[in-house]
Amino acid sequence: MRDRTAHCFEAALFAAAALRINGWPPLILDLVAVRDTDHVIAVYKLDDCWGAIAQSNYSGLRFREPIYRTFRELAVSYFEDYYNPKGEKTLREYSRPVNLSRFDSMGWMTAEEDVWPVAEYLVDIPHTPMFRSNRRMYVDQRLFDAGMVGHRK
Repeated sequence: MRDRTAHCFEAALFAAAALRINGWPPLILDLVAVRDTDHVIAVYKLDDCWGAIAQSNYSGLRFREPIYRTFRELAVSYFEDYYNPKGEKTLREYSRPVNLSRFDSMGWMTAEEDVWPVAEYLVDIPHTPMFRSNRRMYVDQRLFDAGMVGHRK
């Protein structure tokens, strides 16, 4: 907060804390990619549907309205916009939501130091494959250009 900047993991923790303060459980979900970085989002449920709050340099990897009936639907909604700088679609797996209250003893909501145990936990938990294919898929140029609007290097 001091630097007024955040990567997706930091932003997901911030969003989960804000959700918790407003009465929702502090949930995050991990999206796993190949030949790319993972993406962490805060998730919430409203009227039996899931939505997400997220930060990304790619415009399509941010907020999702709560219209998804399952975590899979929510995760798959990120597929088309999840690509690396080479234009390769890279999203492959997703985790179940993690309730951050399990990390309350380390004070994750107000910690001044890094909260690496949370990130390490996300790496270690099981993830569900989205599909069974090893072929490479690429985004078209228009979607690539649109997703890069506002991209910070």
